[in-house]
Amino acid sequence: MKKNLTLIVIAISVITIISGLSQVFMPSMVLKLIGAEVSPISGHLFGIVGMFMALFGSLMLHTVYSVHTSTVAVFWCAMQKLGAFVAVGIGVLSGLFSWIASGVAIFDLFSGLLFLYYIKTLNPK
Repeated sequence: MKKNLTLIVIAISVITIISGLSQVFMPSMVLKLIGAEVSPISGHLFGIVGMFMALFGSLMLHTVYSVHTSTVAVFWCAMQKLGAFVAVGIGVLSGLFSWIASGVAIFDLFSGLLFLYYIKTLNPK
Protein backbone atom coordinates (compact mmCIF):
# COMPACT_ATOMS: atom_id res chain seq x y z
CA MET A 1 0.00 0.00 0.00
CA LYS A 2 2.77 2.48 0.94
CA LYS A 3 4.55 1.87 -2.37
CA ASN A 4 1.34 2.55 -4.33
CA LEU A 5 0.67 5.68 -2.26
CA THR A 6 4.18 6.96 -2.97
CA LEU A 7 3.71 6.34 -6.71
CA ILE A 8 0.43 8.28 -6.64
CA VAL A 9 2.12 11.16 -4.80
CA ILE A 10 4.90 11.15 -7.40
CA ALA A 11 2.35 11.15 -10.25
CA ILE A 12 0.45 14.07 -8.70
CA SER A 13 3.73 15.97 -8.28
CA VAL A 14 4.70 15.42 -11.92
CA ILE A 15 1.21 16.45 -13.11
CA THR A 16 1.47 19.58 -10.95
CA ILE A 17 4.87 20.46 -12.44
CA ILE A 18 3.65 19.93 -16.01
CA SER A 19 0.41 21.86 -15.52
CA GLY A 20 2.27 24.66 -13.74
CA LEU A 21 4.79 24.94 -16.56
CA SER A 22 1.91 24.93 -19.06
CA GLN A 23 0.48 27.96 -17.25
CA VAL A 24 3.90 29.65 -17.27
CA PHE A 25 4.58 29.16 -20.98
CA MET A 26 1.03 29.01 -22.43
CA PRO A 27 -1.19 30.96 -20.03
CA SER A 28 -3.65 32.13 -22.71
CA MET A 29 -4.26 28.59 -23.94
CA VAL A 30 -4.90 27.30 -20.40
CA LEU A 31 -7.15 30.27 -19.58
CA LYS A 32 -9.21 29.60 -22.72
CA LEU A 33 -9.42 25.91 -21.80
CA ILE A 34 -10.99 26.70 -18.42
CA GLY A 35 -13.26 29.35 -19.89
CA ALA A 36 -11.58 32.37 -18.31
CA GLU A 37 -11.10 35.85 -19.70
CA VAL A 38 -7.81 36.24 -21.54
CA SER A 39 -5.98 39.53 -21.27
CA PRO A 40 -2.34 40.51 -20.88
CA ILE A 41 -2.89 40.96 -17.13
CA SER A 42 -4.74 37.67 -16.59
CA GLY A 43 -2.13 35.83 -18.66
CA HIS A 44 0.71 37.33 -16.66
CA LEU A 45 -0.91 36.59 -13.29
CA PHE A 46 -1.84 33.08 -14.39
CA GLY A 47 1.78 32.51 -15.38
CA ILE A 48 2.89 33.56 -11.90
CA VAL A 49 0.44 31.10 -10.35
CA GLY A 50 1.82 28.42 -12.68
CA MET A 51 5.36 29.16 -11.53
CA PHE A 52 4.35 28.51 -7.92
CA MET A 53 2.52 25.33 -8.94
CA ALA A 54 5.68 24.09 -10.65
CA LEU A 55 7.75 25.00 -7.59
CA PHE A 56 5.45 23.21 -5.13
CA GLY A 57 5.23 20.15 -7.40
CA SER A 58 9.02 20.12 -7.60
CA LEU A 59 9.31 20.51 -3.82
CA MET A 60 7.02 17.52 -3.29
CA LEU A 61 8.93 15.40 -5.80
CA HIS A 62 12.25 16.39 -4.22
CA THR A 63 10.87 15.62 -0.76
CA VAL A 64 9.65 12.16 -1.75
CA TYR A 65 13.08 11.27 -3.15
CA SER A 66 15.02 12.69 -0.19
CA VAL A 67 16.69 10.35 2.28
CA HIS A 68 14.39 11.68 5.01
CA THR A 69 11.01 12.85 3.75
CA SER A 70 10.13 16.18 5.37
CA THR A 71 6.64 16.13 6.86
CA VAL A 72 6.78 19.95 6.96
CA ALA A 73 7.36 20.15 3.20
CA VAL A 74 4.58 17.63 2.54
CA PHE A 75 2.23 19.61 4.83
CA TRP A 76 2.84 22.87 2.94
CA CYS A 77 2.43 21.13 -0.40
CA ALA A 78 -0.90 19.82 0.89
CA MET A 79 -1.87 23.36 1.94
CA GLN A 80 -1.01 24.62 -1.56
CA LYS A 81 -3.30 21.98 -3.07
CA LEU A 82 -6.15 22.70 -0.64
CA GLY A 83 -5.73 26.44 -1.21
CA ALA A 84 -5.88 25.88 -4.96
CA PHE A 85 -9.10 23.88 -4.47
CA VAL A 86 -10.67 26.81 -2.63
CA ALA A 87 -9.40 29.43 -5.11
CA VAL A 88 -10.48 27.54 -8.23
CA GLY A 89 -13.78 26.60 -6.61
CA ILE A 90 -14.51 30.25 -5.87
CA GLY A 91 -13.56 31.09 -9.45
CA VAL A 92 -16.06 28.52 -10.77
CA LEU A 93 -18.84 29.57 -8.37
CA SER A 94 -18.35 33.25 -9.22
CA GLY A 95 -18.39 32.58 -12.95
CA LEU A 96 -14.75 33.49 -13.61
CA PHE A 97 -14.03 29.92 -14.78
CA SER A 98 -16.28 27.47 -16.61
CA TRP A 99 -17.51 24.25 -15.01
CA ILE A 100 -14.57 22.47 -16.66
CA ALA A 101 -12.32 24.04 -14.02
CA SER A 102 -14.26 22.08 -11.38
CA GLY A 103 -12.20 19.07 -12.41
CA VAL A 104 -9.05 20.99 -11.53
CA ALA A 105 -10.53 21.94 -8.15
CA ILE A 106 -11.53 18.35 -7.38
CA PHE A 107 -8.06 17.10 -8.39
CA ASP A 108 -6.49 19.63 -6.02
CA LEU A 109 -8.84 18.65 -3.18
CA PHE A 110 -8.04 14.96 -3.68
CA SER A 111 -4.31 15.74 -3.91
CA GLY A 112 -4.27 17.86 -0.75
CA LEU A 113 -6.14 15.25 1.28
CA LEU A 114 -3.91 12.48 -0.08
CA PHE A 115 -0.79 14.46 0.85
CA LEU A 116 -2.11 14.83 4.41
CA TYR A 117 -2.71 11.07 4.55
CA TYR A 118 0.79 10.54 3.16
CA ILE A 119 2.20 12.43 6.17
CA LYS A 120 0.54 9.90 8.48
CA THR A 121 2.31 7.05 6.67
CA LEU A 122 5.72 8.68 7.11
CA ASN A 123 5.71 8.42 10.91
CA PRO A 124 3.63 5.36 11.79
CA LYS A 125 2.99 5.02 15.50
